[in-house]
Amino acid sequence: MLRRPAENFDWLPNFQHNPLPHDGAVPPDRENKHYFSPNCFYCVETVCAPCGTVIAWTKFAKSESPTKIMNFLNSIYPTKESQPSYICIDKACTVLKFIVNNGAYADWFDTTRLVIDSYHYTNHKATDNICHTWCNSTPSDGSAPNLVIPTTDKSGNPCFKHAFNTQACEQLNSWFGGYESILKCMIPGNFNWFLHAMLYYHIKHVLRKQTLKKQKEEKGIQDDISDNDGQDEDSEKEVDDLNSVD
Repeated sequence: MLRRPAENFDWLPNFQHNPLPHDGAVPPDRENKHYFSPNCFYCVETVCAPCGTVIAWTKFAKSESPTKIMNFLNSIYPTKESQPSYICIDKACTVLKFIVNNGAYADWFDTTRLVIDSYHYTNHKATDNICHTWCNSTPSDGSAPNLVIPTTDKSGNPCFKHAFNTQACEQLNSWFGGYESILKCMIPGNFNWFLHAMLYYHIKHVLRKQTLKKQKEEKGIQDDISDNDGQDEDSEKEVDDLNSVD
């Protein structure tokens, strides 16, 4: 049976899932009022490359705590050589404070900087100096030249833009929202299989788009070279004509 969004029947459990603020404290575990309905996972956590390719995914139960996030990242990047230079996450400031206070994951500071994606950064508290100093994905003071690159707008004025897409996971979540009504009625085994299969097809689609984009860019470069070669031939012909006149 398919269940539409916000649709509930008397015989189905009515879950009030209120999203937590990204820089708020993790609430304590919720107590079950009864055991006549199965428990649900809190969220699906994904790790995406800036191009949109999904690197890994898992399910978090009860909460999206900094401990679970760091354990998930450690399972994907077990060595310093494999750890990326930047990780964009909506609650990067909370995870950063957890690492500083806990000290168990301090080795990540040697290789990686945690930043907040541009979509959620505007929702964080303006009074949080740690967040705005260390987790800004678009610093304009030159402290992170790999995050922003200079360019010009449509009017020809100088400006800065993101060096890479920081909202890849949010775009993936938006795409997955269309399957929410189907997924939340599945048993765990079917849920895992369906999610993994859809991610597989999504990755194939992203890689195909990247290949087509690369081919277009290479074709554009070849066209420019061909045009330049034609101009050079015309110039040489003009020189030969002038020499013949002399």
